[in-house]
Amino acid sequence: MTVIGLGLAALGRPGYLTVTHGADLGPDRSVEELERRCAEVCDAAWAAGVRWFDAARSYGRAEQFLSDWLASRAIDPDDVTVSSKWGYTYTANWRVDAETPEVKDHSAAALERQWPETEARLGPWLRLYQVHSATLESGILDDAEVHRRLAGLGVPIGISVSGPRQSETLRRALTIEVEGRPLFSAVQATWNLLEPSAGPALAEAKAAGWTVLVKEALANGRLATPGLFPVLGDQPDVTALAAALARPWADVVLSGAATVSQLASNLRAREAAAESDDDRFAGLAVDPQAYWAVRSSMPWT
Repeated sequence: MTVIGLGLAALGRPGYLTVTHGADLGPDRSVEELERRCAEVCDAAWAAGVRWFDAARSYGRAEQFLSDWLASRAIDPDDVTVSSKWGYTYTANWRVDAETPEVKDHSAAALERQWPETEARLGPWLRLYQVHSATLESGILDDAEVHRRLAGLGVPIGISVSGPRQSETLRRALTIEVEGRPLFSAVQATWNLLEPSAGPALAEAKAAGWTVLVKEALANGRLATPGLFPVLGDQPDVTALAAALARPWADVVLSGAATVSQLASNLRAREAAAESDDDRFAGLAVDPQAYWAVRSSMPWT
């Protein structure tokens, strides 16, 4: 059964590219206020049965917020699944208007620096450690030294993919082995009604025994905007998330909610999922190059 998890990209830092992010957070973007909000949303998620939480080193203080929440609520590591990612460094210094909010680096040196940071914060709860936004150009797929080091961490290793060549990146990752064993066992990819091109490759990953996580199912808020895509009805986030939940290869669909009310709305997709496996949304799909060009131009607010 596909489940909804909570991704913390919009909760761990004061700026992000979700279309309503600035309005969602309001004027107080202090560390203390964002930690309070993160705990509030995590509490609501837990009460609603969410048991998968996803962070990253580049999500500002998301790992620390999540760790503090897990510890303060005395959540047993056996009762929750936590995933995180390495490969981007947060460089915005808690500013919304930073010219470069994060920097990608998939080198061995970056791994050696970021893994201890994640382990120190999330160690007891961490169940999946992912390469963050791997691409064919980032070098990670050909770096045997990094592969060897990842394989030795003692935690399942996944890969998240981004960009118009997600499928090619994933298929290349499916072939990577260390000492005769597959390196990766999970993938986190963008799939939504505007950008569904990775679907066949994700089905291949599922057939290979991988765990498949869907990110950005709401296209960074565009698919949650009332009236923008009339075919989605008057609860567009529910319809779009339900479509992702209906994919037979999906294990986890991540909500990127930044408020309790957004989360509550997103979670209604669990009841609507069974009705969302038809072709009535096929006309929403756009060319992947065009989709990713729009995404890359979205401002952080």
